[in-house]
Amino acid sequence: MDYVAERWQQIAFASWQHFSLVAQCVILATVIAVALAMVCYRSERLREFANGLTAVGLTIPSFALIGLLITPLGFGVLPAVVVLTFYAILPILRNAVVGLSSVPSALVESARGIGMSRTATFFRVELPMAWPVILTGMRISSQMVMGVAAIAAYVLGPGLGGLIFSGLSRQGGANALASVVTAVIGVIVVAMILDAILALIGRLTISRGLRV
Repeated sequence: MDYVAERWQQIAFASWQHFSLVAQCVILATVIAVALAMVCYRSERLREFANGLTAVGLTIPSFALIGLLITPLGFGVLPAVVVLTFYAILPILRNAVVGLSSVPSALVESARGIGMSRTATFFRVELPMAWPVILTGMRISSQMVMGVAAIAAYVLGPGLGGLIFSGLSRQGGANALASVVTAVIGVIVVAMILDAILALIGRLTISRGLRV
């Protein structure tokens, strides 16, 4: 508690950076994933390719990927954003493809029958129907990349990871354990806050008939 009391401003700022980094990357990943899903959800082969790609992508060690990006991107925020967005895309893309392909064809045909264009049908019928599944993917991604964001401190990315690496580099030294424990608890708290926000967004944007 003494460690937290003495450094609460630094911890609060690092927590905000961690939250902001993850939230922005999840938003960016959602836009990219939905755009990719628009391209492939009508084709069985493309759906299988997308699902296979997400499965393979999740097997790539995040620490190794961050290390590989040092040469082309250097240190700082950029490699952290690239890695977090990459991992965040994977669950969202899988869920978006599943959600969009699960929309009843009768609804789509009815929308087209009353004169809606393909684009209008997608944004006014298919996307709202698939939104609960997509939002679930966003919640999964936010929790997953919350830990990856801590690892991104290896390339001097923002967030609570800096406290973790600082403590680990001083093992046995003063406040080393306190630094690591404080950062880990901070990541957990930030993850719970972000998940609560996404759950609230779901309550506000999903109609009662689509809630599961």
